[in-house]
Amino acid sequence: MPGVIVDCAIYREGRRHECARDFSRALAAARAEGHSFLWLGMYEPTQHEFDQVSSEFGLHPLAVEDALKAHQRPKLEVYDDSVFVVLKPITYDVTADTVTASELMVFVGDSFVVTVRHGTASPLAAVRARLEHHPEILRHGPGAVLYAISDAVVDHYIEVAGELQVDMEELEAEVFAPIRREARGTAAQIYAFKREVLEFRRATVPLVEPMNRLQNPGVPFVHDHARPFFRDVGDHLTRANESVESLDRLLSDILAAHLAQMGVRQNDDMRKISAWAALAAVPTLIAGIYGMNFSDMPELKWPLGYPLILLLMATIEVLLYRLFKRRGWL
Repeated sequence: MPGVIVDCAIYREGRRHECARDFSRALAAARAEGHSFLWLGMYEPTQHEFDQVSSEFGLHPLAVEDALKAHQRPKLEVYDDSVFVVLKPITYDVTADTVTASELMVFVGDSFVVTVRHGTASPLAAVRARLEHHPEILRHGPGAVLYAISDAVVDHYIEVAGELQVDMEELEAEVFAPIRREARGTAAQIYAFKREVLEFRRATVPLVEPMNRLQNPGVPFVHDHARPFFRDVGDHLTRANESVESLDRLLSDILAAHLAQMGVRQNDDMRKISAWAALAAVPTLIAGIYGMNFSDMPELKWPLGYPLILLLMATIEVLLYRLFKRRGWL
């Protein structure tokens, strides 16, 4: 159990105090004191490890099931004794050009916050440290923690969107650069990049509805004074979604342009092949006719027939070459 619990603290008037291992006693003390709450952070707990926590905090079984299984879409669910929020923090590996989404579940209730992390991408350590330097924010209770976590996750979305924009501009420059033989694998790069953008959208787009609900009355354990702050988070989320939608559209345009370039390149190749085939066909045709071994053939016994046929072949070849060259086929 200690390895699963990342951090546990009671915040009284915004000040941190270490909590005991008896969560029920610590929670009862926080509720009795007023202006206090318990924040318990866990990392990938098993069913057995989470049973004690869920029973002592009175967490809803459906929310517990989602928190343990992970692989959830961002959402907000309201139960009798708690609010359950699913967030998907993301990281972008610039060297590998991969977007990795983790999962972060937040239970907010009467005088408690329980966070459950799955994956490596998580802003919680930095969020907790930042909040502890601003006790005036922590004085607003569990809703302030939910706001700070949401704000950190969404702000990181904007940072990742900026990094994706830089990489997309590099990819765009490569596509519209002079065509090279090795550029034929660019389509695979565009498709791979499009998959990463899609992974990004899976994290950002479904979060719009939960953020809209947190901006409006009706969500318990979230103070009315916190709603303007969630509105600010919603604005940042809109910016992130606009960025990712713009990236997706631009990638589609870049892919279409690249495929058009490849089509033009293939047409050029076919014209060149056809032109060289025509140049080779003329002497082959004439030589084939005179190689048929008929006894009666024009100019067969004429002394100048052989050089005349060679001159005819050369003349036709030169004329065809100049014609194809003028039309850009060679």
